[in-house]
Amino acid sequence: MDEFNDAYRLLPYISDFKRKSDLVDVLKCLILRHNQDNITRTIAYQKFYLLHPEIKWAFLASMVSRNAGWNMTDLESETFKVLLPSESRKNLFMTYERANWSIFQDAFPQLLIYHYSTLFKEKMFHLLKEFHVSSFMEDEWKRFWETGNEERLVQSQIINEQNLIQRPVIEHPVYRKKVFRSGLFFIEDHLHFCSVVFPTVNGELIGASVHDFRNVNERIRLGNILFRLLFHKDHHSSLKEFAMKVTPTGSRNDYEYYCDPAMVRTNTPTLTSVYHKVNHHWEMKSDWSSNTTVKNDWYEKPIMPKNSCMAKWFSHKQKQLKKAAWLKAIVTGKR
Repeated sequence: MDEFNDAYRLLPYISDFKRKSDLVDVLKCLILRHNQDNITRTIAYQKFYLLHPEIKWAFLASMVSRNAGWNMTDLESETFKVLLPSESRKNLFMTYERANWSIFQDAFPQLLIYHYSTLFKEKMFHLLKEFHVSSFMEDEWKRFWETGNEERLVQSQIINEQNLIQRPVIEHPVYRKKVFRSGLFFIEDHLHFCSVVFPTVNGELIGASVHDFRNVNERIRLGNILFRLLFHKDHHSSLKEFAMKVTPTGSRNDYEYYCDPAMVRTNTPTLTSVYHKVNHHWEMKSDWSSNTTVKNDWYEKPIMPKNSCMAKWFSHKQKQLKKAAWLKAIVTGKR
């Protein structure tokens, strides 16, 4: 009950007068309040899901956001401080931060408008234009309101978020030069940045990987796989138990505590202990769906991985990273 009441505090009641006079301004304040950093985003997504379990994407976004936090703080772990120079780690952090901030800035107004539409029993999706949300998603929310097709809405939200970040983040000249087309992005194949894991309090890690992070089709495919893993009858209750029990700190120790001794402890720091708030500016005012064809393939059910249990794989990766850092320290004379 406490969690449910807490979720209600996420979305305050708005009077009918305020709704007619300055609802957009109120929503903008709520978005700003919850888009402070990775932790506030993760918590906001999860609380929204508790209020509206029919919006399954919110829980998926929360669990993927936890992964983003772990990847961010990994960069300030002792292992990565040896493997990567400071500037490279900063560029990688900003890539994660910008992508996740951008997705929240676009997605959270959608969630808010849906919530207040249900509260006032009135479709309010025309307001999405005020937040520069794609016409594609405006149509999909109207469709969901009429049909209640939860799976299609999740797929549409995955399609939207990945197309949203394609040009301004993945293809942005700065990120493309300093991250995606530099020697730095050997992490795509050799580290764990392109893998998403969902932990349980029983020490399991359920997840999947993408082999070409720069490819929007591959990221959409991964999102569809993760959605099906997260809500699979064999996994959902234990994954939700973890989410409800463990308050996100941004550190992998959040779940490695439960994976020990199968996992190798990385002792990654908490997010707030190593990163300050980043000030962003919303520049994505163009509608990606106005010049992009939505592919039928994006709605097809993906081929699921044969083995989604990743604890042993992740433990092996952690050992590889530690060994690589140890060898580099010897070669550079820092050990």
